[in-house]
Amino acid sequence: MPEIVFKGKEYVYNHHLTVPYRPLLVDVAKGIGPADLGSNLIIHGDNLHALKSLLPRYAGQVDLVFIDPPYNTGNEGWCYSDGVNSPIMKEWLSTNPVDGEDMLRHDKWLCMMWPRLVLLRELLSERGSIWITLDDNEVHHARDILDEIFGADNFVATCIWQKNFSPKNTAQFFSEDHDYVLIYAKDKQLWRPNLLERTQEMDDRFTNTDNDPRGPWTSGDLSARNYYSEGTYSITCPSGRVIEGPPPGTYWRVKESKFKEMDADGRIWWGEDGANQPRLKRYLTDVKQGRTPQTLWFYNEVGHTQDAKKTLLEMGVLKDQESTITPKPVALVERILELASEPDSLILDSFAGSGTTAHAVLKANAKDGGRRRFILVEGEDYADKLTAERVRRAIKGYAWVGTQRETLLEEKINFTQFKKADQWLAKIEAIKAKEGFGEDSPQMELGGWAAVRSAKVKEEPAPRAGDTQQNALPPSLPAGSSNAAQAQAKKKRFNKLNVELKDGMLKVEGEKRISERVDGLGGEFTYCTLGEPLDIEKLLSGESLPAFDALGAWLFHTATGGTLLPVPKDAPPFYLGEAKDAHVWLVYQPELMFLKSPEAALTLSRAKSFADWGHARNGGKGDGKRHLVFAPAKYMSNKQLLEYGVDYAPLPFALYREG
Repeated sequence: MPEIVFKGKEYVYNHHLTVPYRPLLVDVAKGIGPADLGSNLIIHGDNLHALKSLLPRYAGQVDLVFIDPPYNTGNEGWCYSDGVNSPIMKEWLSTNPVDGEDMLRHDKWLCMMWPRLVLLRELLSERGSIWITLDDNEVHHARDILDEIFGADNFVATCIWQKNFSPKNTAQFFSEDHDYVLIYAKDKQLWRPNLLERTQEMDDRFTNTDNDPRGPWTSGDLSARNYYSEGTYSITCPSGRVIEGPPPGTYWRVKESKFKEMDADGRIWWGEDGANQPRLKRYLTDVKQGRTPQTLWFYNEVGHTQDAKKTLLEMGVLKDQESTITPKPVALVERILELASEPDSLILDSFAGSGTTAHAVLKANAKDGGRRRFILVEGEDYADKLTAERVRRAIKGYAWVGTQRETLLEEKINFTQFKKADQWLAKIEAIKAKEGFGEDSPQMELGGWAAVRSAKVKEEPAPRAGDTQQNALPPSLPAGSSNAAQAQAKKKRFNKLNVELKDGMLKVEGEKRISERVDGLGGEFTYCTLGEPLDIEKLLSGESLPAFDALGAWLFHTATGGTLLPVPKDAPPFYLGEAKDAHVWLVYQPELMFLKSPEAALTLSRAKSFADWGHARNGGKGDGKRHLVFAPAKYMSNKQLLEYGVDYAPLPFALYREG
């Protein structure tokens, strides 16, 4: 398999192994609901360190990873600072932030992504998948490292997302209107996408004109181009018309005996008069109850970039329309959730940004009653004020003061239609009248319409006294009323009307300032930061003693490779959890007095109590698993321990006590 080579690869290839473990510290005041590391999480901290911190609890547990990493356009100002201990990396740190003038910016991006992708793969379940949004700057490099880390056989697809709804006329070469969504499975043999929900338009294609008891149906061609040796027979229609054979160059899809069997069963459609070429009836009950996903995603289905920023402005978490933040629309992540998650899935986004992923998860749960959970990681200072605040407002609801727009007219104007400007002006006047705006209304804003006005080839005659101009009124206005009377009688729906002719598109849009309360989606989350790294030297000296849960989670994962699950309610003190082949115990309290005392040692009575508890859990029969005990010291021999099925693993505190 081809291998990608980039500067610094040899230093980051196994860098994930040297990243220190930092326990998650809960900030109760910034979350919603009880503090629970098994609940939804928002983590403020370096995402590489955060991914390492998640391993003890979530390795192999994540069903879907969605990330929107830096696109490395040269204008983002991101920094590479993973602290890899090499002269090359230290030299690079002096050239941050990464910009368009940096000749090694692509190498730095690959160095940044490599260890993160390795850890993300460890966190994915065997049936999980990873989805990554990128543009042309790095998508080709991303394919190379994903092929190497996940395996080229696990590549699923590259989807095209139409992020802009109109061309950028300022583009030097092409208007870049799309981004990519890369999709890889942890194991493509196990992973399959969900079907998309069927649309009403798809179901409307099925009718039941003949009252078939099998329900709605549509018809399909009975002929095909592929050669079929038994597909060249003649057919007699119910009307008596004889069809000598299939159309030239084609063959009937089924042999004659099968055709007659289907016809007798009412599965052939001959047309209203029974004389048409036969067609196969396909029933709604027989089709897939969903849509096969496609790789082209249009903005009217999954949103565009302006939608995304508009959502943040409406929620009040973003104040400036021109902000450099580039969020993804909620509808885009909703589409990914629809394809790659189940109602109880765990979703991870380690480049959380504005929190779109959490918002989409909450919406998905509210829609189908699911119990999806999210884990967000954001390293920037806005993790609380933007990322978490958006999630708080999505959960609790928020007051929205903003602008609501409604398109009243949208027509493509070609040159021939352009000559009939008077007719288009008449349509606009009718809309103005209907919405209560006079000819000289100060709320009427024109954009690009002067060109059309000056291009009129025919002026309508001025109305005579007594004329009602009924032809200019829309059908909803009563005849016999003037535009002025209608405007006075009707309450305006909009504060102003915008008329624009741009890129050959005539658009009339009503604009209204509104204030309303948006209901919350419900839910809760726990807000965390990253604690100090576990340091052996500080453990030895007693300078830094981590909490029981923090140390226990890390020891459990490193010793067993498993993930720490909630402890059973009937478990005795010091029990960590159950691994595939062992029960794991940690005799520890983060207090020096305890660690120096005999109470911290593995004694005969303690070993016996551990073994007895394990034996009693299975109705007194035991489960055959050994007991792995971490403790600062032991007061019995290894031979004695083996009699109780106990393996002893010394903590660094044993060295401290002996010293």
